[in-house]
Amino acid sequence: MIHNFKGGLRAVSIFEAGKGILVLSLALLLSTFVSRDLPGIIAEIKTRWNVDPSSHMPHLAKMLMQDLTGARLHFLIMLAAIYALMRFIEAYGLWFARRWAEWFALVSGGVYLPIELYELAKGFSWLKMGILTINLIIVAYMAWLLIRGKSVLKSDEGDA
Repeated sequence: MIHNFKGGLRAVSIFEAGKGILVLSLALLLSTFVSRDLPGIIAEIKTRWNVDPSSHMPHLAKMLMQDLTGARLHFLIMLAAIYALMRFIEAYGLWFARRWAEWFALVSGGVYLPIELYELAKGFSWLKMGILTINLIIVAYMAWLLIRGKSVLKSDEGDA
C-alpha cells in the first residue's frame, strides 16, 4: 500500500518536472530574442499569416510583452528560470517522498486555483477546464496524503 503512495507522488513528480522542462525551454526560446526586434517579428507574423499571437495569451503575458525591452526580456527569462528551478526542486522532493515537497505541491497548486477558476468564469474552454481539473486532482491528492500521511511515512521508513 505504501508503494501506491510513492507511485502517485512519482506521477506528480514527473508532471512537475515536465512543467519545469517546458518553462525552461520557453526561457531558452525567449533568450534567442534578446538582441532581436521582437515587436517587428510579431508585426510580421500578424501581416504574413494574419494571426495575432497576443490574442491567445493571458492578460498577464500581454502586459509583460508590451514595450518589450532587452531588460524586460532578461527579467522574464530570469523569472522563467526561477519557476523552472522551483518545479525541479519540487519534483525531486516528491520523487523521494519528502514531506516538505508534499506541502510545497499543495500550496503551489492551491495558489493557482482562484486564478484558474476566474479564467474559467470569464470564458469556458476545454484547455482551461483540463488545467483546472489536473490542478484540483493534484491539490486534493496532496491534501489527502498530508492528512493521512504521518502514519504512512513512519511505516514507509521502516520498509527502507
